[in-house]
Amino acid sequence: MQLGKRITVIGTVNPHPDRFYIALTCGCGTSREPPPDVALEMCVRFKDRQVLRRACMSGSWGDVDKAVPFFPFIRDQPFKIEIRCEQSRFRVFVDGQQLFYFHHRVTSLKDIDTLWIKGSIIISKLG
Repeated sequence: MQLGKRITVIGTVNPHPDRFYIALTCGCGTSREPPPDVALEMCVRFKDRQVLRRACMSGSWGDVDKAVPFFPFIRDQPFKIEIRCEQSRFRVFVDGQQLFYFHHRVTSLKDIDTLWIKGSIIISKLG
C-alpha cells in the first residue's frame, strides 16, 4: 500500500445476506482467517445494520469503531466501495459517499499487501 492509492471493490449483496468482511492485511492468512496484522477490517452486519471497523496488530485486535452516518448496503443490490489511502488514515466511500475514515494503526504502509474478502457478497470487479 502507498499514499494516494485507491482500492475499488464492485459487487452485489446476496439476496439473503448475513454479513461480509473486507480487510487490508499484511500477508494473506488462510481461507478462514486473516493474518496476524490487519491494517483495516470492515465487517458489514445486515441484521444490526452496522459497519464495524478495527485493526489487528501482532494478533491482538484493537477497539471497534461503529459510528457511520448511514447504512449503504441493500440486499440483492450492487455497490461500489472505494478505499483511499491518505497520510494518516483510510477514507472509505460507498457509491460515491464517504462512509467513514479509519486512522492507520500499521506503522509501515508498504507491509499492507493483501485484500481479503469473504461473506454475503458477489464480487464483479476489483481495481
